[in-house]
Amino acid sequence: MSTPAPNERPAPVGFMEAFRFWLKLGFISFGGPAGQIAIMHTELVERRRWINEKRFLHALNYCMLLPGPEAQQLATYIGWLMHRTWGGIVAGALFVLPSLFILIGLSWVYIRFGDVPVVAGIFYGIKPAVTALVLHAAHRIGTRALRNPWMWGIAAAAFVAIFAFNTPFPAIVLAAGLIGHFGARRWPQVFALGGGHGAQVAGYGPALIDDDTPTPAHARFSKRHLVKVLAAGLGLWLLAMAALLATQGLQGTLTQMGWFFTKAALLTFGGAYAVLPYVYQGAVDTHQWLSGAQMIDGLALGETTPGPLIMVVAFVGFVGGWVKEVLGSDALFLGAALAASVVTFFTFLPSFIFILAGAPAVEATHGKLGFTAPLSAITAAVVGVILNLALFFAYHVLWPQGFDGAFDAGSAVIAVVAALALFRFKLGVLPLLGACAAAGLVVSLWLR
Repeated sequence: MSTPAPNERPAPVGFMEAFRFWLKLGFISFGGPAGQIAIMHTELVERRRWINEKRFLHALNYCMLLPGPEAQQLATYIGWLMHRTWGGIVAGALFVLPSLFILIGLSWVYIRFGDVPVVAGIFYGIKPAVTALVLHAAHRIGTRALRNPWMWGIAAAAFVAIFAFNTPFPAIVLAAGLIGHFGARRWPQVFALGGGHGAQVAGYGPALIDDDTPTPAHARFSKRHLVKVLAAGLGLWLLAMAALLATQGLQGTLTQMGWFFTKAALLTFGGAYAVLPYVYQGAVDTHQWLSGAQMIDGLALGETTPGPLIMVVAFVGFVGGWVKEVLGSDALFLGAALAASVVTFFTFLPSFIFILAGAPAVEATHGKLGFTAPLSAITAAVVGVILNLALFFAYHVLWPQGFDGAFDAGSAVIAVVAALALFRFKLGVLPLLGACAAAGLVVSLWLR
C-alpha cells in the first residue's frame, strides 16, 4: 500500500485491505505491549493515517483502564471503529491466532525434545533472561505508577501480602481497588492519574478518522446495543462451558481450565506479568497442570513469539492437556492443542466483550477520578506482585534443587548480564533472548 500524500486525507479503507493489515500485524507484533503499540502507531497513525494521534491515544487510554492485553484491545477497538463489530472481531482475533499456532508448535517441540542437550542448553540460558525481564517489568511499571509515598506503601503491602502470607492475587486486586476508591475521596491528588499516553499529541497530516470526523452511528452509546453484545458474549461463554461440561464433566481438565482462565482474564490489570502469579497459583499449585520450572520455560517461549505475552497461557494449556491426556493417551497432541485453544478462547473472550460493549459508554468516563483512582492503586499493587514473581523465578533458576542444593553460578552470571543489558543498554527482548540462549548453550555444553 502507498503512503497517502502529506496534505490529503487517505482514501476509505475497505474491509479486505484492513483484514490484510491485521493479519500482517499478528505476525510482526513482537516486543510486548509497548512494542506492539509502537508498531500500530507507526503503521496506523504515521504511515497509513487511518486514525489520527488524538483518537489513537484516546482509544489507548480507554484500553489501559481495562483488564486484559491493552495492545490486543487497541487493535480490536480501532478495527471496530473502522468496520463495526466484525472489524473489531477480525482485528482482535488476528492479533492472537498467529501466536496461538506458533506456540502450539513450539510447545510440542518443548514437550518432545526438551531433554535433548541442545534444547536444554538453550533453555538454560533463556531462564535467567526471563528473570531479568520480569524484574525489568517491575521497574518499568513502578516508574510510572509509584509517584508518591502512598503508592510505594501500596506496592510494599502487596509484596508482603503475597510473599509472606501467600495472599491470593484477586484479594490483593480487590483490596487495592477499594483503597483507591475510598482514598480518592479524601486525598484526590494522591490517586489522580498523571501524564500518561496523552501527554503529547503530534500531527502527521489529515487522517481517515480525524478530530472532525463524526462519530459513526455504531460507535454511539445505545442501551439496546449494550444488551445485545453482553447477551451474545455471555451466550458464547455459556455455550462453550456447556459443551465442556457435557463432554468432560464438572471436574474435567478442560472444564476446569475454562473456568480458571475466565477468572484470570478478569484480573489482568497491569499486563501479563501481573496475572502470572495467579496463573502460577492455580496451574502449578492447585491443578498441577505443569511444574514451576515448566512455567518459566513457557514464559520464555511467550517472550519469543508475536502477540500478547498473556499468550503464555496457551503453553500452560498445551502442557496441561498433554499431561492430563484430555483426549486419551492415543491423541496426546490433539488433546494438548485443544486445551491450548480452549484456554485462549476463555482468556480473550472478555477482552472482546469489554471493547464491543463498553467502548461507547466508558469513553465518556475517561479522565474522571472516581473511575481511574482504583486503577492507580491496583497498578501500584501490581508492582509489588511482579517483584515477588521475579524473586520466585530467581529462586528456581539460581537454586534449581532448592536452597539445600548447589547455587548455579552460570545462571547467576547470565541473569546479571541480562539485567545490565536491559537496564543500562536498553537491549530489545528478542536480541536479549537470542544472546542468552547462545550463552546458555555454550555454558551447558562446556559443563557436560
